[in-house]
Amino acid sequence: MSKQYRGSCLCGGVQFSVASFSRQVANCHCTMCRKFHGAAYGTLVEVGNLQWHAGQNLLKEFTSPNGAVRTFCKECGSSLGFREKGAAPSNIEIAISVFDDEIPVAVDAQIFTRYKASWCELQQGLDNFTEARL
Repeated sequence: MSKQYRGSCLCGGVQFSVASFSRQVANCHCTMCRKFHGAAYGTLVEVGNLQWHAGQNLLKEFTSPNGAVRTFCKECGSSLGFREKGAAPSNIEIAISVFDDEIPVAVDAQIFTRYKASWCELQQGLDNFTEARL
């Protein structure tokens, strides 16, 4: 059996695990990620074998103007995930900040940097894309 990496929302009502992660992990500076995460950027990763263990009834979705679906806990407001317009619910990227376990990922890029907040400095040593990663 493969290792499972656990995560949860702030109130603990939503609990999940995943078995694997994409190699690509980027800090997204787009306006929607900044607003959704309440931070300078959002950092999400594609996951494999996502299993919801508790709180699926607490999951709420918001479809942004561009059609992207953002998932959060309706109890505590924790930003949990993102999926592209038309993607299946199982094809979600999870915010790396909601994992309870240490996860084997490293941020390798910064995307949509043309929209970054004026008060945010880009990280040195990461690939930088003014729009989406190519």
